[in-house]
Amino acid sequence: MSASILPFVDEPRPAIDPHPLSDYVAWAGRRNRNPILEVFRERFPKTGDVLELASGAGLHINYFAPHFPDVAFQPSDLTEEVFASIEAKRAEQGNANVRDPIRIDLTDAATFPSDERRYDAIFVINIFQVAPVAINDGIAALAAKTLKDDGRVYIYGPFKIDGRYTTPSNQAFDEEIRAAAVPEWGLKDVRDLEAAARPHGIVLTETIERPANNFILVFGRAGSPATNHSTS
Repeated sequence: MSASILPFVDEPRPAIDPHPLSDYVAWAGRRNRNPILEVFRERFPKTGDVLELASGAGLHINYFAPHFPDVAFQPSDLTEEVFASIEAKRAEQGNANVRDPIRIDLTDAATFPSDERRYDAIFVINIFQVAPVAINDGIAALAAKTLKDDGRVYIYGPFKIDGRYTTPSNQAFDEEIRAAAVPEWGLKDVRDLEAAARPHGIVLTETIERPANNFILVFGRAGSPATNHSTS
C-alpha cells in the first residue's frame, strides 16, 4: 500500500453534475484531495476508526487510506450503486484498511451504525451545495450516537458565512448552481449548519480555509476538549 501524494493537474472543468460517478465529481475530487489530506494528516489519529459519509465513487477514502495504515476507514453512501466503484478502487490500490461500504441514509436514523461502533473522525466532502441544510441534522445525530468523546466531524465544501459570500467566485458558483432550478441546490450558510447541529450537542470548533475558496468545518461534542473558533 503506497502513500504517495499525486500532483495537482489543472484540468478543464466538466459540466456540473452531482451524480457520484460523474466526470464532474471525479474532477472536483482530484482538485481538492491534497488540500483536504494536508489537514487530515495533521489531525486524524494514528490508529482508530474513521467514517466517510457520502463516499460516492470512493475517490477520497481510497486516496487518504494509504496515509493512515493503522486506521480503519469505513466508506458509506445512500446509493448502493456506487459500492462496486468503492470496492474496485480499494482493490486497485491495495487498501486493506478500507472496509466494505455500508448504506447510510442521513434522513433515517435506522440506517446509522450500531452503538457499538465508535469513530475517532467522521468526514463528508462536497455535498451541501446539492443537499439541504437539514442533512446536517442527520450528520449531527449520527455523530452524537457514534463519535468518540474527543472525536471530530469534518465537513468540506464552499459555504456562505453570516449570510455573505466569502468571494465573488463563490457567488458566481452559487448563481450557476441555482440556475439549474433544482430544489435545495446552492451554497449553504455555516451558521445554519451550526444551528442544525446544536440540538444534538454537536458544535462548531474550527473553520479552516482551503484553496479555491472552500472550507473545512470542524465539529465536536459540546464540552469536549476543543480549540476556539479559528480560521487558518
